[in-house]
Amino acid sequence: MATTSAHKIQDEKFNSLGFSKAIVNKEQVCSYSRSLGTVSDNKPILVLIHGYPQSSYMWRHFIPLLPQDAPIFAPDLPGYGASAAIEKHDKLTVGNAILSALRTEVKRTSSSPPAGDIPIVLIGHDRGARVSHRLAVSCAEGFDIRGVCLIDIVPTSTQWQHYSTPFKAAKDVTGYFHWPFLANVNLAIRMISAYGPAKFLEEMTTAWLGKNETGLEAFKADDSLAVYGEFFAQEHVLKASCEDYQHGATTDVERQEEDQKEGRKIGVPLFLLYSETYIGSRYEFPDVWRDWVGEGVDVQHHALGEGIGHFGAEEAPEESAKVVGKWLEGLKG
Repeated sequence: MATTSAHKIQDEKFNSLGFSKAIVNKEQVCSYSRSLGTVSDNKPILVLIHGYPQSSYMWRHFIPLLPQDAPIFAPDLPGYGASAAIEKHDKLTVGNAILSALRTEVKRTSSSPPAGDIPIVLIGHDRGARVSHRLAVSCAEGFDIRGVCLIDIVPTSTQWQHYSTPFKAAKDVTGYFHWPFLANVNLAIRMISAYGPAKFLEEMTTAWLGKNETGLEAFKADDSLAVYGEFFAQEHVLKASCEDYQHGATTDVERQEEDQKEGRKIGVPLFLLYSETYIGSRYEFPDVWRDWVGEGVDVQHHALGEGIGHFGAEEAPEESAKVVGKWLEGLKG
């Protein structure tokens, strides 16, 4: 288990935001939520799913800037943060575990849970965005996905395709070496353990941060690196996070290839939030997503400029929440 301080800091932060903590189901998914009992057709639950190598703590600046009456569910990905590892860490299995935990919490906290499908909006960053993408395509029994916001990603198979073009691959391998490295689970675990998991985490996150001084301060505020480092140093987190990438190089890519062959695409409104100088310098948004979205589906996008890096919701929470909030208003029709 993580040391007491990481749990305590994260718990206290969410408590200060008016959230309740729960660890539920056989998967032991840890989550923080508020106002789930108020979910309605006009008030979908915002499901905030963090990325690698963090925890739900990454939403601490973003949440207070969202609509105050919005029901919110912020889980630690299975195998990350305070959530237990599960048998398989492919995006569909992880996504279903998260939504199962959400269903449990809605039933537990609501005196009159929705009679039909539970309306939700998925907002994911990094690996959490990949889980959100998977759920948006596969759908989820008992849930009505009203929209999906993907922060700083391109489709998984698109990312891998860059490695097949010599010039692009030469540039990508240095900045994205962790994709093939972490997918070699046993080797990666031994090497990261020898180097020091917390030290590895700090090295990686620092490399992905932008150059904006205000953004850097926001990211590092509230002892974030200490919290992420302590969680990441847990043996099960290190193993699960590597298995996450292993599936990202196998199962997840295979499913996306099948989706494209069968014509299964995102069929709900899509909002793309991304760093102009990070991933936005390598891909054309929103064009890179065109072939992954159904015909007639609304696609909106926003680039975070001024040197903001990979962790947009954490480095530029005000701007991120403003544009996401405007998009959410539009979903109400």
